[in-house]
Amino acid sequence: MIFDLETTGTSCQLDEVVEISAVKVVSGEIVDEFSTLVNPGMPIPYYASEVNGITDDMVADSPTFEGVLRNFLEFVGDAVLVGHNIHTFDMKFIQRDAQRYFGKSIGNDYIDTLQLARTYLPQLRHHRLVDLADYYGIDAEGAHRALNDCRMTQQVFEKLRLEMENPSDAAKKVKKCPRCGNILRKRSGKYGEFWGCMSYPECKYTQK
Repeated sequence: MIFDLETTGTSCQLDEVVEISAVKVVSGEIVDEFSTLVNPGMPIPYYASEVNGITDDMVADSPTFEGVLRNFLEFVGDAVLVGHNIHTFDMKFIQRDAQRYFGKSIGNDYIDTLQLARTYLPQLRHHRLVDLADYYGIDAEGAHRALNDCRMTQQVFEKLRLEMENPSDAAKKVKKCPRCGNILRKRSGKYGEFWGCMSYPECKYTQK
């Protein structure tokens, strides 16, 4: 199950969801879709609208996220969730609002295609969804709208699965964090170079 959010900003403490979409995938093909705009109960900042194209007028008559989230969770059930950068972004909003509205956490396992891309395509300088789409020759038109990003992520994920089955020599040399599974990157500190987890500050694992 691939999903994506659009929000009023990047802070899961201050910002709200304005769009959520998901696509159900069976044998590499999309078989069902869920998508709706959300009234965030706050003005959408100009900079957010510049990115995703969603304005206050567009969401004025949309439902609030409490009911939308309930429907979304029914749609995904116990499926494994897949998305791009969901470890540090989308899942934080979902978990926050599941606690806020229903007093519980979401137990679904999930796969972050950003982490996969950093692992299996270390030769790429950037690993944004649009960068991966360009690398694989996937149409990126309509990027930053949730449903379009879900469809794009699905195609990227199918390509990454092939990379996982036949990893390059560079991918085999990538160091992974033993605590959270994210990538370790070489960094410089007060006492010289060290390996640090890319999930920092959530994961503070380091290695000499």
